Order: sequence, then C-alpha cells, then structure tokens
Amino acid sequence: MYRLKHILLSGFYALVPVALIFIQPNLGSSLILVFLWVGILAISGIKLRHFLILVLCGLLVLVFSWFFLLKDYQKGRIISFFAPQVDPLGLSWNQSQAKIAIGSGGIFGQGFGKGSQLRYGFLPEPHTDFIFSAIAEEYGLAGILALFSLFLLLIWRIMKIALLAQSNFPRLFATGLAIVIFSQIFINIGMNLGVLPVIGIALPFVSYGGSGLIAMCMGLGILQSIKTH
Repeated sequence: MYRLKHILLSGFYALVPVALIFIQPNLGSSLILVFLWVGILAISGIKLRHFLILVLCGLLVLVFSWFFLLKDYQKGRIISFFAPQVDPLGLSWNQSQAKIAIGSGGIFGQGFGKGSQLRYGFLPEPHTDFIFSAIAEEYGLAGILALFSLFLLLIWRIMKIALLAQSNFPRLFATGLAIVIFSQIFINIGMNLGVLPVIGIALPFVSYGGSGLIAMCMGLGILQSIKTH
C-alpha cells in the first residue's frame, strides 16, 4: 500500500460505494467509508508525503463539495453548528435540546421513561440520532459511563484480535471494523454534545434500525470466525 498506484487503485474502489451512498443523499455514512479507507491506508504503511497529498486533495474535495455537491439542508446543518444563534428554533433546535437532555440527567438520571425532554417530545429522533442524549437523561452519568465501558471493551477485543493476527487480511479486517465502529461512536456522541455538526450517524448496537445492526453483527461474526479458525 505504500506505492502510489496502489493507493490510487484502493481509492477508486472506495470511491464507488462512497459516491453511491452520498447521492442518496447520505453524507454521514459516506464519510464513515472515507474514514475507513484513510485508516486502512494509515496502518498499511503509507508514506508521509503521500498522506499529505491525500489531505490536500481532501481539502480541495471539501471546497468543491460545498459549492457544487452539498444540498441546502446539509449546508444549513454545518452553518448552524458554527453559528447556532442564527436559527435557534430551527436548524439549531436539535442539538440545543440534546444538550439540555444530557445536562438534565445529572449523575444517576431521571429514571426509565421519566426524562422530561424525551417524554414531552422536545428531544428529536431519540431512538436513532439522539439516543445518546436520551440515555444520558434517563440514566445519567452512571449510565453513560457503563455504555462507554461496553464500547471500550468491544473495541479492545477487536484490536486484540488484530494484534494477534498472523497475516495481513485478518489484521486489516479487524482494524477496519474497529475504525468503523469507533468513528460512528465518535461522530454520534459528538453530534449529541454539540461538538460536531449533525450528519445523521447512528450509535452502533444502540440506535434503532435493522440494516445497520445486521451489518455490524455480520462484521463481528466474520471477525469471530477469523479468530476461531
């Protein structure tokens, strides 16, 4: 992977699903695949100058996307992240209510089904994008620490398989799965805390949804088969 032609070839393979997902439109999921590609390149031994070239190309793609590819509502989400005072009752409403829900949870939360933001409908999408805020409101800091512990245990177990792998494929597969899970966790929680713009990323194994859960379980199943055999 340290050769430039291999990097470009892998980039072409990654571009096909990224483009198909982006035009759905689904910005968040396409970014996850970009993070996966970059992460695999990083652990495969990419040269520093090649990495810097990719970063420069990525910045150019971001500028191009802003003017020609992103839809108005996607631009609005990004603008509301940097300037929440522009539209507090519209574009900035979701993140504002999510942060209120997190803060109102306290140490031990308000109890299952008793969260005011959740029960009275102020918290948007509490079963998917903002389920982290719902958990924080009902179970508090204690519940969040328990959730973090489970995620850390899962990622540690995956990386342990990667470190013990005897060949490249299981090592890259395990690391790639860890990158996908970690990036989704990081982006989803960042959206809920207001440190990242809302781009519609679910919380792995927690958010409601069929296809995402099935894909994650398939990945873990393949990884378990690799570990066993």
